[in-house]
Amino acid sequence: MDTYSVMRQFADSWGMLGIFAVFIFVVFWAFRPGSRKVHDDIANIPFRNEDKPAADPADVNKEARS
Repeated sequence: MDTYSVMRQFADSWGMLGIFAVFIFVVFWAFRPGSRKVHDDIANIPFRNEDKPAADPADVNKEARS
């Protein structure tokens, strides 16, 4: 058999099984108990350093002129 056939046979059997196992591991790791706090903390990263409230929506369309 040539190299292509061997590699394709491996990918069709053990390679697919390995990729599926990694997928299942990642899904279980992401939804594991106790990870909610970590995910909530990561989701709030953009808002950590906000010192002032958001601008008034009515003022957003005004031009800044001096």
